[in-house]
Amino acid sequence: MLYLEFIFLLVVLYAGSRFGGIGLGVVSGLGLLVEVFIFRMPPTSPPITVMLIILAVVTCASILEAAGGLKYMLQVAERILRSNPKRVTIVGPLVTYVMTFMLGTGHAVYSIMPIIGDVALKNGIRPERPMAASSVASQLAITASPISAAVVYYLAQLSGINDSISLLSILMVTIPATLGGTILLSLYSLRRGKELADDPEYQRRLQDPVWRDQILHTTSTSLNETLPKSAMHAVMLFIVALITIVIVAMVPEIRTIGDAKPISMSLIIQMMMLGFGGLILLVTRTNVQKVPEGVVFKSGMVAAIAIFGIAWMSDTYFQYAMPSFKSGITEMVQGYPWTFALALFTVSVVVNSQAATARMMLPVGLAMGLSPALLIGLMPATYGYFFIPNYPSDIATVNFDVTGTTKIGKWYFNHSFMVPGLIGVISACCIGYLLAQVII
Repeated sequence: MLYLEFIFLLVVLYAGSRFGGIGLGVVSGLGLLVEVFIFRMPPTSPPITVMLIILAVVTCASILEAAGGLKYMLQVAERILRSNPKRVTIVGPLVTYVMTFMLGTGHAVYSIMPIIGDVALKNGIRPERPMAASSVASQLAITASPISAAVVYYLAQLSGINDSISLLSILMVTIPATLGGTILLSLYSLRRGKELADDPEYQRRLQDPVWRDQILHTTSTSLNETLPKSAMHAVMLFIVALITIVIVAMVPEIRTIGDAKPISMSLIIQMMMLGFGGLILLVTRTNVQKVPEGVVFKSGMVAAIAIFGIAWMSDTYFQYAMPSFKSGITEMVQGYPWTFALALFTVSVVVNSQAATARMMLPVGLAMGLSPALLIGLMPATYGYFFIPNYPSDIATVNFDVTGTTKIGKWYFNHSFMVPGLIGVISACCIGYLLAQVII
């Protein structure tokens, strides 16, 4: 019966994924009802902590966007790209990596993708090379961001088990691991695919007058827009918020009140993000009505609803089934540690969210008695949703490439993001696993 119920879980996740973020959340809610009232599983608690972290981070980042901070970051990124046009396949992924690292979400990079494609095309470089790599890098960086929901959830769960685990110790593993993966996938991308002169799809589009005009005469740039000084001030305040979070994490005395235990970092990050969001709003005098209109706010709210349903339904099943599964799965994973990475990857392919994957699978790993070092080292495997090319950033990247070189292949799985994604995740897991044995 447990296996049939697990199949039901997968079917619900698959059905919800056909509708995207909010659809995935509410369809999972339907699955939760079936689990509780038909399969008679005791419901677990909803993922309140993860949702509140997402809401706090998204609120601050959305105020940053409304204040013009994201456009300021975009202009800085574009200047870097245009000053190194021949190295766009290396620089582009590093730019999107840094943007995600700072913001805790990969949804803020859509505006940079057309610029990366434009720089590549005007320098005779196949746009697929930097664009696909940049899309993958933007998601790979999530487990390296100090304010991402996935990292904070890992911190909240593991620091309670081992006092030596801190935000800094986790980042000392995930930053080098994911950055190493980003560099390796970028190096692979340098020579991938045919040159533009030999690419049949690009040459076909050049024969079409509409495509030819779009390819030859469209220039994507953000440099022609003059931003107020408040945009730069917003970015500076946001950077100060990140630095403050790291400092507070490194010095537990700062967050210790009286004789009580130090305030948990999940609460600290929520307070910091809300507080600095308010500070940015006051200093820049941003129109608060613009905040819900931004890309970051909309994508963040969708993510929160998706995680609400996914994590609650999945946690209910795994808590119910774990006593029966524990012995066999534990023996397999302890003998072959990489199999837990495969489990993380597979779940991520289905749920399209690293935070939801962490919320679903970390309790499973802990229940099986896996070491914190192993769990932290394999964190990059929570990014597996490039495997099926239906994630918004990947679809947007395909649409932004006017040359047609970045594409979803004829056989669906032979798409532009597959090999860079596999290289990035596998190499990041290998590096992370080795580093975690030393650091954690």
